[in-house]
Amino acid sequence: MRVVLLSGSPRPEGNTFQVVEECASVIREQGLDAEVISLAGMKIESCTACRRCAKEGNCVLDDGLAGIIDRIRDAEGFIVASPVYFGTARGDVMAALQRNGMVSMSTSRFLSWKVGGPIAVARRGGHTAAIQEMLMFFFINNMIVPGSTYWNMLFGKEPGEVWKDVEGITTVRLFSENVARLIRKIA
Repeated sequence: MRVVLLSGSPRPEGNTFQVVEECASVIREQGLDAEVISLAGMKIESCTACRRCAKEGNCVLDDGLAGIIDRIRDAEGFIVASPVYFGTARGDVMAALQRNGMVSMSTSRFLSWKVGGPIAVARRGGHTAAIQEMLMFFFINNMIVPGSTYWNMLFGKEPGEVWKDVEGITTVRLFSENVARLIRKIA
């Protein structure tokens, strides 16, 4: 059993990536495999609604996302984390989610019953809007989102500052543990 964790940060070692790595560590401690994928360095295009994925079985846009979609398709869980720069999730993160959703809905609905959820990392604010925006993807795709003791949001600007947000780290650790525990129960 495996969980794919997608870091939507353009900074390969930034706060969002560090949080995703910590979540992956917790999932591994629970006995599941965890695969971290970073969008850093990628140029993810928006869905064009060409619907060719229904015929081809995957997205035909050539930017590397089709391989990521395959990794998510084969996993039991999916967590996505986005930095928040202007009050919402990054545009490329939402483009990746929307294309993933389009492929799922146009083919076998492979996202249905996957366990996971979103995480937002920001300097001061915008977390709530980003979480809500990303949650829409999980809910419309019939996915299961376990809770924690608070929302999956963390504070930090410079790389490493996120570790000062003890409550945020504690929250996403429990969330990650709950993702793994729920996957095991469903299996």
